[in-house]
Amino acid sequence: MDLLYKSAFAIADAIREQQISAREVLEFFLDRVEQHNPKLNAVVALDVERARERADAADAAAARGDNWGPLHGVPLTIKDALATEGLVTVGGIPECQDNVPSENAVSVQRYVDAGAIVFGKTNVPFMSADLQSYNEIYGTTNNPWNTDRTCGGSSGGAAASVAAGLTPLELGSDSGGSIRTPSHFNGVFGHKPSYNIIPQRGHLPPGDNTLSEGDLSVVGPIGTCVDDLEKALDILVGPGPEEALAWSIQLPPACTTNPAELRIAVWCNDPTFPVDEDIQAAITAAAKSLQDAGASVSWDTHPEFSMEAHHSNYAYLLFGVMGAGMPEEVYAMARAALDEADPADNSMRMQQMRGIAQSHRDWLKQNEKRLHYRATWTKFFADYDVLFCPCASVPAFEHDHEPDIHARTLMINGEQRPYLDVIGWAGVTLNSYLPATAVPVGLSRDGLPLGMQVVAPYLEDKTSLAVAKMLEQHHRAFQPPPGY
Repeated sequence: MDLLYKSAFAIADAIREQQISAREVLEFFLDRVEQHNPKLNAVVALDVERARERADAADAAAARGDNWGPLHGVPLTIKDALATEGLVTVGGIPECQDNVPSENAVSVQRYVDAGAIVFGKTNVPFMSADLQSYNEIYGTTNNPWNTDRTCGGSSGGAAASVAAGLTPLELGSDSGGSIRTPSHFNGVFGHKPSYNIIPQRGHLPPGDNTLSEGDLSVVGPIGTCVDDLEKALDILVGPGPEEALAWSIQLPPACTTNPAELRIAVWCNDPTFPVDEDIQAAITAAAKSLQDAGASVSWDTHPEFSMEAHHSNYAYLLFGVMGAGMPEEVYAMARAALDEADPADNSMRMQQMRGIAQSHRDWLKQNEKRLHYRATWTKFFADYDVLFCPCASVPAFEHDHEPDIHARTLMINGEQRPYLDVIGWAGVTLNSYLPATAVPVGLSRDGLPLGMQVVAPYLEDKTSLAVAKMLEQHHRAFQPPPGY
């Protein structure tokens, strides 16, 4: 059986049917890690002996006719921001380099309960707070398409590992594009689910002992085909342990699986966050592929709000979440910066400071603004089934570890732009809790993968995934990086 880039769920079927052993599958991926990881540094911790024991147990179960679930015996890696029982979980934080959780994150446990075997962890930035994956403990993770370029963040090691064939499936998290941007940079599929349908508990930060569900952040799957994302989502979706006693989640079916019945809106550029011309062209080509298959396409169409104003609201909420877990001296620094700032200064640096230092009263005002944006999206989706838009404004860029994140810049269509422009397109959909599936749609003139978001109404995750599957069939499926 050819295991390379095989569906994780197809591998599970083969293990259950004893066409191949779980131990053989595990050794295959361990060999891939040994062969390719040295130049990528995507997999940063291994749990080989326990994985072998569980693989042998999976094979014994299959021989008895026992079914562990839809991921029976499938070995996979997990983003190092999610707690893994008995396997070091660092989250890019130096103080956590010896942290070995006593239990899995809720989402990880759902993979394990479905039969998966966790054999390793994949790299993240410090506190999962960057669009590049590097930290003091594990160093820098490279992009398999070009090792001079970043794999993205914060699920960068996860997406790079999937793209390089080091794992058949992953689990990422996203509050600023951290599933979608790495998927775009590495040419894989990733799904950012609707907010609050998959528990975050066990994510570091804030830590495996934190019980609250943070605003914005979600957990979701990364893979090489849409079928795997759909099946993984079915495993992952459900209330947290306390709520499960009284309620469950039943996502509605896709609005259609027929391109001829589909209504698409396309928003591939905006003056607030200009988009690389290659990405615009790739999104346009993807929409035309479905238009040729019968879909109705409306070009340059988006909800009736200013992206600039919307992003200011998102920045308040995002940096408020991030700031809550930061040390007291960071909060004091933000307060001091605001005391000295020009009230008219709306730079990204000052948006960050305002978000970190905001009061609960400030947050309530910003949340009310967010609710109005959500209502605008609801009105918009009365006329369209999905929106196509960028995951990020640039393809994968060269590594840049300048300590002052606001001093970093990116070149977009010959213009120097602020580094944090990268989160602009991620925030425009995330802020309203919308599901978005990242899909590969082409290559840049430099041979780098390009992706886009397929965005659907809140809780209509199966619609965004169904349209992603249409694109996989009619436009572009996963393509491995050269040499892998």
